[in-house]
Amino acid sequence: MKNYGLLIEYDYCTGCHSCEVACQQEHEYPVGKCGVKVTEFVSKGHKKPVSIDNVPFFTDACDLCASRTSGGEKPACVKHCQSQCMHYGPIDELAAQMDRQSRTVLFRPL
Repeated sequence: MKNYGLLIEYDYCTGCHSCEVACQQEHEYPVGKCGVKVTEFVSKGHKKPVSIDNVPFFTDACDLCASRTSGGEKPACVKHCQSQCMHYGPIDELAAQMDRQSRTVLFRPL
């Protein structure tokens, strides 16, 4: 069986928090618990006066929506991502995709 994970393209995350909402609703997590948390980073640079990056971080609560993915569906965060910056699939295929994109990260739960 292949190892599956998520590829996140940070350049395209708009910070809409749809992934957080989808995760909480899918798993019926209480307030404060979630499998993904979007964090906003604001930095000052010399080329741009201000740069804002929204970065989804995955927590220990993320199981890639095992109940959904075992049935052939995408994880809830991927399905509901408004900017389509999250991709689910085999780690080896996602790693190959990383070579063609900038500012990406792979996530695979333990």
